[in-house]
Amino acid sequence: MSKLDRYDLKILDELQRDARISNQELAERIGLSPSPCSRRVKQLEDDGYIARQVALLDRKKIGLTLTAYVLIGMDRHTPERFEHFQSVIRKCPQVLECSLVTGMDADYQLKVVVPDMDHYQQFLLGTLTRIEGVTSVRSSFVLQQILSSTQLPLEHLRS
Repeated sequence: MSKLDRYDLKILDELQRDARISNQELAERIGLSPSPCSRRVKQLEDDGYIARQVALLDRKKIGLTLTAYVLIGMDRHTPERFEHFQSVIRKCPQVLECSLVTGMDADYQLKVVVPDMDHYQQFLLGTLTRIEGVTSVRSSFVLQQILSSTQLPLEHLRS
């Protein structure tokens, strides 16, 4: 698909809101019949616009009540050092996001979720500070989440 039309954008909007929606309901919401709607969803998947569908869990209900944003400083900025750090972090289920960043006194920013401060301390002292090359770790803890969304904006794609 070279260009997304208004139906494709409506499909993407609706599926970002609720990927469990039936094809029949999706077709009704976007103004198509079920067969063409189903074909479009399949094409969006095949073209990579829809990477995957997941279930979003309620963190509090499963006991993950502490969220931290963690800034990591590294001693050397070499590909090998970064590759090693990233390979360790990819194995940490507590880390929801890891970004190589610029514009601050850190090399990486992590989003970490754990049950409580004791678990965070174990992760910090048992994992993060033990990664070769890590020279600084600065943590900020979320007091209240004002907005949380997985829905990407699509306005820039509309003509």
